[in-house]
Amino acid sequence: MSTITQSQTEVPAGTWKADTVHSSVAFEVPYAVATFGGTVDDFDAALADGTLAGSARIESIQLKEENLRAHLLSPEFFDAERHPVVRFSGELSRDGDAAKVDGEITIKGITQPVVLEGTIVGPAVDHFGATRVGLKLQTTIDRTRFDMNWNMPLPNGEPALSNDVTLKAELTLVAEEA
Repeated sequence: MSTITQSQTEVPAGTWKADTVHSSVAFEVPYAVATFGGTVDDFDAALADGTLAGSARIESIQLKEENLRAHLLSPEFFDAERHPVVRFSGELSRDGDAAKVDGEITIKGITQPVVLEGTIVGPAVDHFGATRVGLKLQTTIDRTRFDMNWNMPLPNGEPALSNDVTLKAELTLVAEEA
């Protein structure tokens, strides 16, 4: 018996909105000898006509330490008072289970090109009859390109905080009914 495997290369047609209960947006940055990270609770994402777009409200950053959260909201990092939202938009392409988004991200009012890569699952119908697509994407950006230059030297002279920040999104997108 043989099995035929068909690789999907088409981006799902139609309009899809993030199910934020089953989605997450996070960041990680090397700090000293470990990794520091957090999540963003208030975000949205949509896929329409092959364009993935999303935004995240900076004030909804969640960390284990409130003082660190306040520092990230300050002008030394996100400057949340003047720039409350991070925005992203780009064209999604698919090759089987591989997904790639060529786009732009705007942080602190500064827009830079970015490529997100990862996986795509579906479309598939869930147990309630809704059609869903799963996207798991990540990229690494240089935070200094967005005017986030704060750092502190370690005793050995090396910077405590890396410039490279990994952004991660795990999105469950639900088809909107026509």
